[in-house]
Amino acid sequence: MAAEPLVLAIDDESGILRLIKLELSTQGFRVVTAENGEAGLRMAEEHRPDIVLLDIVMPDMTGLEVMRKLRERTNIPVILLTAKGSDSDKVKGLEMGADDYLAKPFSPEELSARVRAVLRRTVGSSGIENVVRAGEVEVDLNRRLVKRNGELVTLTRTEWMLLQHLAANAGKIMLNAELLSKVWGPEYRDDLQYLRVWVSRLRRKLEAEPSHPKLIKTFQGIGYMFDLGDGSGAAGAADEMEPVEAGAGVDVEV
Repeated sequence: MAAEPLVLAIDDESGILRLIKLELSTQGFRVVTAENGEAGLRMAEEHRPDIVLLDIVMPDMTGLEVMRKLRERTNIPVILLTAKGSDSDKVKGLEMGADDYLAKPFSPEELSARVRAVLRRTVGSSGIENVVRAGEVEVDLNRRLVKRNGELVTLTRTEWMLLQHLAANAGKIMLNAELLSKVWGPEYRDDLQYLRVWVSRLRRKLEAEPSHPKLIKTFQGIGYMFDLGDGSGAAGAADEMEPVEAGAGVDVEV
């Protein structure tokens, strides 16, 4: 984990923001705060924090709406701050892509522990190379950024999760069932159409010729591999995309 991660806290209660800033600052984090959704989105764009703490119930723009807009622009991990008993909001938030939630009132110790736990999960283990480069594409696993020809590539949360698993295991074949379980959950391990659709979406954003992929290669009936292009990967990948009907098997962004 990088030293002094930057935390953005968005909450309309000034007392909560003071508590967050005091606790996390003493734990070695840098903290910036915003008292409403619009200001929070501006600060996320300006500061590119490592993690966002986001209150669900706020006037003008709810936390869930803020998170939806964040997910359109970035893959920053989000911890929702919820009122006790709001189970429906928690479930909806997790379904929309939240990484964790914390019920109010919370202890300062639990707050810092949750932040560290989410950062550990999203950054990955220390044994993983932080930046993976393949041709014109660069994947920064720590900062959760993707560049192509030096330009930032905007990915949805699902696209990022899929790419993260592939890039962290570059040069190795990732089995279909393994990718499906890691990205969507074990109940999806046999839903190959889901995987094909999202691989197709990634290719359209990263490949020079999506119909003849060189970066994300298919091993028919087995899985996919992020190819570094240095000859170190497994042989026998198909160069053509599997035919996928646009949008097939996908109802909403997850």
